[in-house]
Amino acid sequence: MIQPLEERLNQIPDKILSHEFLQGKGLGNEIGFWIFDYAPEEELKVREYLGFLTSFLEKKQPHLKAATINLLQIMRDYLSKRRFLDKAFQMQLAKGDQALLKALAGPMHMDNFGPFLMDQIVGAEQDVILIHGVGSVWPVLRAHNLLNKLHALLGHKPVVLFYPGEYSGQSLTLFNQISSNNYYRAFPLVPRT
Repeated sequence: MIQPLEERLNQIPDKILSHEFLQGKGLGNEIGFWIFDYAPEEELKVREYLGFLTSFLEKKQPHLKAATINLLQIMRDYLSKRRFLDKAFQMQLAKGDQALLKALAGPMHMDNFGPFLMDQIVGAEQDVILIHGVGSVWPVLRAHNLLNKLHALLGHKPVVLFYPGEYSGQSLTLFNQISSNNYYRAFPLVPRT
């Protein structure tokens, strides 16, 4: 039986604040990457919840530093810093989505974008990283590329990816429609069933 979203969301704080989660205990030396998958139509509820979660964690454990990363905002900041944002808008209008996607392939490659993202995460020595906005940046950024790059850069630091789709424990299906054939070494944060 599938748990309602609210019930699953209510389980997140205890999970994140647990010693096992923060220390990566019980993972058998696996990486501390977690995925919270949800129905795409629940996106606005999840975004609202993330605002609550961040302030709740700060109040409950003031020493715990949690970064909430909005991928769309970070991508916009990155493209703006590289003076590519306005050019990207103009290119999309003039040449269309496919031309823009091709033009962004280089700048948004994780070897280029990854260090900028890491500056946002590591700047304040975060204990937990909460990432959302995967659906907003697709297909420019892909979840598997992001997770692979972060694994190489963050190691065992706990990361939770909020994912609008389904995670089977091995593969992701964005918006419950776009399958990925990539294997993910991540754990479900709060299983749907």
